[in-house]
Amino acid sequence: MSWLSQYFPNVVTNQEQFVSSIWQTLYMVCFSAILTGIIGLFFGIILSATEEGHILSNQVIYQILDKIVNIMRSIPFIILLALLVPFTRWLIGTSIGTTAALVPLTLGCAPFYARQIQNALSQIDPGLIEAAKSMGLSNFEIIVKVYLREGLGEIIRVSIVTLISLIGLTAMAGAVGAGGLGDIAITLGYNQFENDITLAATLIILVMVFIIQFIGDLLIHAVEH
Repeated sequence: MSWLSQYFPNVVTNQEQFVSSIWQTLYMVCFSAILTGIIGLFFGIILSATEEGHILSNQVIYQILDKIVNIMRSIPFIILLALLVPFTRWLIGTSIGTTAALVPLTLGCAPFYARQIQNALSQIDPGLIEAAKSMGLSNFEIIVKVYLREGLGEIIRVSIVTLISLIGLTAMAGAVGAGGLGDIAITLGYNQFENDITLAATLIILVMVFIIQFIGDLLIHAVEH
């Protein structure tokens, strides 16, 4: 395409590397999103269920998890990357690359997602929970049939927010050796003054965000209507 060569000459020159960086970003987003979803949903449900007055009220467990989530959320991601280097190297065998980046990405996003899940579940009408108890449902059944079912719309909303934040974190991780669009935008775009590469990387990230938001809106509409 002549227009691509005209407006993004360095992208065309480094086409293979650029395409590879897109796949690296998608790899980091997909796998860290799955891990974040599992961990964050699990601890978000526990936080909600063990909160005072809720079905599994336990102030010891709640206070411990609450403090851990608050501390993890308070650490800037760029610092968390450095703090987790020894743990990542022990777990993965290296602290550099897209697979190694999954560790800080997951541990950086999971606490945020857990808190978002807790907030989403807190909006469920307490009357529904009391009605479920009166019907003889077990705590597990209440979590599945009331918490997750009634809170599904809000869970999708907070999942979209978390996923979009995760895309931003992959770009930051790329700047410190994780690969992906963040890496190529810094190493080629910024350091070598090839601004069209930085612009192209930014545009692709924006497209990812728009696609996620669009799909999320469709899912919310399907669930709530």
